[in-house]
Amino acid sequence: MEWKKSYLDLILVPLAILCGLVYHCVLWYRVKNHPLQTTIGVNSIGRRLWIESMIKDNEKKNIIAVQTIRNSIMGSTLMATTCVLLCSGLAAMISSTYSVKKPLNDSIYGAHGELMVAMKYATLLVFFLFSFFCHSLSVRYLNQVNYLINTVQYCGSSLITADYVSELFEKGSIFNTVGNRIFYLGFPLLLWIFGPVLVFVSSITVLPILYNLDFIFVCKAPRKTVGDQVEDHRENKELRMV
Repeated sequence: MEWKKSYLDLILVPLAILCGLVYHCVLWYRVKNHPLQTTIGVNSIGRRLWIESMIKDNEKKNIIAVQTIRNSIMGSTLMATTCVLLCSGLAAMISSTYSVKKPLNDSIYGAHGELMVAMKYATLLVFFLFSFFCHSLSVRYLNQVNYLINTVQYCGSSLITADYVSELFEKGSIFNTVGNRIFYLGFPLLLWIFGPVLVFVSSITVLPILYNLDFIFVCKAPRKTVGDQVEDHRENKELRMV
């Protein structure tokens, strides 16, 4: 009987999670092989160039560098705090003696047993805790960059170089991105409390939005050959003479 009640949960929720994982696997492949076609790849190149420019002109831009990295740390801290608050709320609901699911049992699809309810809250906790873990690592790496970016040109050691600081900054940014993406995938799971159908619909709705944000669509004009360029130059000369 329990299987008949929970077949929607066991089909729609894993399918929604699988769609998100497949999308991000495709995104990871495009970032690795065609970085200029994705915003993540372009932003990664821009961050490395920004680190190099900050280090080259450190005497004039040291305050700008510290303030910019501080803003990134504040963003990661905010997301980590949000994950902790959500985990605390879920833990309070799990340990509460008052059953909040009873008024909703007649109005939602899916199973309502104790095992399924425990699985819902456990899955949500895993997603948000892992997101908190990634944001904490992001803050750790960004704090190191905040100290080292102003010491590269004054340090005689060959270990602390611009490439080393760029790698730290890139790791911090990657952990921040991973934490945000896990949060985006975990947030539709909050609707699992109201049934698995909403989880599937919201997850499918999020994917086109992420696709438009992650990929860059540039219409490239066909490249002209040398003969075409010479012909254009002659036509311009004739127009000027006329």
